[in-house]
Amino acid sequence: MRRMILAGLAALAASPALFADTPAALPAGTLDLETVMANPDWIGAAVEAPYWSVDGRSLYYSLKQDGSKLRDRYRVDLASGRSEKLGPDALAQAEGPAVFDRQHRQAAFLLHGDVFLVEPGTGRRVQVTRTPETETSPRFSSDGRALQYRQGKQWFVYDIAAGVAAPAAVLNVGDDPRGKQPDALGRDQLRLFKALRAAKAEKDAARANEETLAAADPGRAPRAIWLGDVGEVIDTELSPDGRWMLVVAQSKDAKAGKTPELMHYVTESGYAETQATRTYVGHRDPVPQSLLLVDLRARKSYPLDAGALPGIKDDPLKDLRAGAVAALNQAGRGDEAKALKAPEQRAVRIISDADDGGGGGVAWSDDGGNLAIQLRAIDNKDRWIATVDFDRHALVNQHRLTDRAWINWNFNDFGWLKDGHTLWYLSEETGWSQLYAKAPGGKARALTSGRFELSHPVLSEDGQWFYLRSNQVAPYSYDVYRLPAQGGQLTRVTQYQGMDDFVLSPDGRQLAVLHSAPYVLPQLAVQDAAGGAPRELTQGMKPGFAQRAWIAPKIVGVASTHGAGTIWAKYYGPTDEAAAGSRPAVIFVHGAGYLQNVTLSWSNYFREQMFHNLLVQRGYVVLDMDYRASEGYGRDWRTAIYRQMGHPELEDLLDGKAWLVKEHGVDPHRVGIYGGSYGGFMTLMALLCAPGEFAAGAALRPVSDWSSYNHEYTSNILNDPQLDPEAYAASSPIEYADHLQDALLIEHGLIDDNVLASDSIRLYQRFIELHKKNFWMSLYPMERHGFVNPDSWHDEYRRIAELFDTYVKPAPAQEAAMGR
Repeated sequence: MRRMILAGLAALAASPALFADTPAALPAGTLDLETVMANPDWIGAAVEAPYWSVDGRSLYYSLKQDGSKLRDRYRVDLASGRSEKLGPDALAQAEGPAVFDRQHRQAAFLLHGDVFLVEPGTGRRVQVTRTPETETSPRFSSDGRALQYRQGKQWFVYDIAAGVAAPAAVLNVGDDPRGKQPDALGRDQLRLFKALRAAKAEKDAARANEETLAAADPGRAPRAIWLGDVGEVIDTELSPDGRWMLVVAQSKDAKAGKTPELMHYVTESGYAETQATRTYVGHRDPVPQSLLLVDLRARKSYPLDAGALPGIKDDPLKDLRAGAVAALNQAGRGDEAKALKAPEQRAVRIISDADDGGGGGVAWSDDGGNLAIQLRAIDNKDRWIATVDFDRHALVNQHRLTDRAWINWNFNDFGWLKDGHTLWYLSEETGWSQLYAKAPGGKARALTSGRFELSHPVLSEDGQWFYLRSNQVAPYSYDVYRLPAQGGQLTRVTQYQGMDDFVLSPDGRQLAVLHSAPYVLPQLAVQDAAGGAPRELTQGMKPGFAQRAWIAPKIVGVASTHGAGTIWAKYYGPTDEAAAGSRPAVIFVHGAGYLQNVTLSWSNYFREQMFHNLLVQRGYVVLDMDYRASEGYGRDWRTAIYRQMGHPELEDLLDGKAWLVKEHGVDPHRVGIYGGSYGGFMTLMALLCAPGEFAAGAALRPVSDWSSYNHEYTSNILNDPQLDPEAYAASSPIEYADHLQDALLIEHGLIDDNVLASDSIRLYQRFIELHKKNFWMSLYPMERHGFVNPDSWHDEYRRIAELFDTYVKPAPAQEAAMGR
């Protein structure tokens, strides 16, 4: 392991500004729950959102204020290495993350929601907008003469020479009322009445004159383009050359579905207040979307039909559909059976950043001559990348990724090389996220291959290199790699093993790198883009945390007995390994399902990691496993849970328990389990589907019935409940409630709008009706899914510790004496 307990911290260059408000260090020594669950400001400050200055001579970044959710912005001068916190006056003169024209003669950025233009050579700066709205997405036109940006769905073009901004287009839904032709009655009226004919001729002449003047005068605002009855416009994307606009639309009449409400009992008003949340899975499927290509020059629009995409008319759920329809018909529920009829053409949506975590759904080449669109089937089984034939106004498929389970929401990045006609994209088609290139109509080339993941691809400004995040060395070790854009050797650039993010400098010569370690928050360094020794720029750890002797988690491989290979895990135990055999054990289960917690980086579960130190101090050993469905281990690891959530993961957790018994002599009767969210769900599955294997479990904010969770996550894995009720029955802990025999603590925030508290309350009622014993529930009136109040954190983990001390820690002789 590259970093043992805080090794190398002293070598980091401390920035005095980071410690200006640091309270006195907490005393070293015995760890306690008050310290572990205190406000995390005592730990230090994570560097957030770094970006380069326009001239590439400094870096900006943000730090959270102690005792507040507010962030301060800092600037570090690379020549001196000195950081300064920017006050209000300095912030007004700061820069935002910049974009450049193709010759790097001009740059633009956003600051406080407005657009600014700057010349890198002279520093001359022009404020382009000053509006109450928030502008986004600044970029230069392909010829560099204009700056494009957007307000919501409306694109604007700023003419740099003229200093004038105007809408790129005015798009109206519906038909142009001025172009409406008279019906039979209207024609009769015009035939009969001279005055009406004269009035109509005057209106027609005025309209023709207006169009003539507008065509001859570029200084006028653009005339409206009428799109017809396309429904509701969801998004628009302007081409860099200003010629085309892509419109994404959907029906205005989609049914909202019933929305459950939660109750706020502790409020400022003193009255209980309700809050609407989100619909249940299967009660509001995503609304199908359509595409429209608008020629802004010819003022015409053309639908882009997805019907030619390969597989779009197939039904990957055919067998499940047939079974569900037959069952409903047999039960006399014919109307419900009819609702499950397969469509003639599968509905699609455009992949967006919000949908997949990266990549976006539309990519223009720099010159605007090529457009690629990423579409996803609403049934989650297919992803297509299609280009647009501008002459035929048609979609042309370039890549289809299909999966019997579901398409990943990650690893969907794509774009164009700097040549403007070569498409690049990430794909899991081999089972691992790898990088590919393809000329439209040509054959795809794999630029990388191997049993590791690639993500966050960044193409250098000169088009020569891809920079990527990868775990090529080991599943738990992440660094920056680079690859020639035309293919070649994938070369490791950083050596951190705990690399979290990176930003390439404007000239492509340097990397700003965010890196961390198990007990080191993300910090900022800079190094040559080709590799070499980094220069550390921040050190945001406070002495009270940094000086403690934390236990370095040992990364271990647990052999699967179910053919899954190696299950990677973090092991926390005493320095004297010989002492582990006499100890009880706890297995921690991370949340989110598709998340990787076994890494050499700072963990999202830093409180739990400190709690694991406390458990070791109190006589336990702890195992934290990346069970099947976790991120970082390829497609098959992710999709192993399709239609059977909770079962492959439980096999892995039981293998982890067996490993503790075999490798560390742990008593198999003295093992506890706990986790939150998906980890809470897995705790329930462990106790209810493997009764007697765990002495006790604590399920925090758990899903107990997947039919009451959200659509976007659940339908990927279990399909719709109307179509696949068997998958929901097999995967929901509430269906196994009669198996409870071990001690169970359930903890849930009452205003959790992710996993609703009703999940825990419904399961609790099942236990009551089944006359079960040794189960408890603790509810937290002011907490959502992620707890924020230290008092709640403390109470939550006090109860967990007491549960384990009562039901897991005692030796068999003690249990017998206590009557258990």
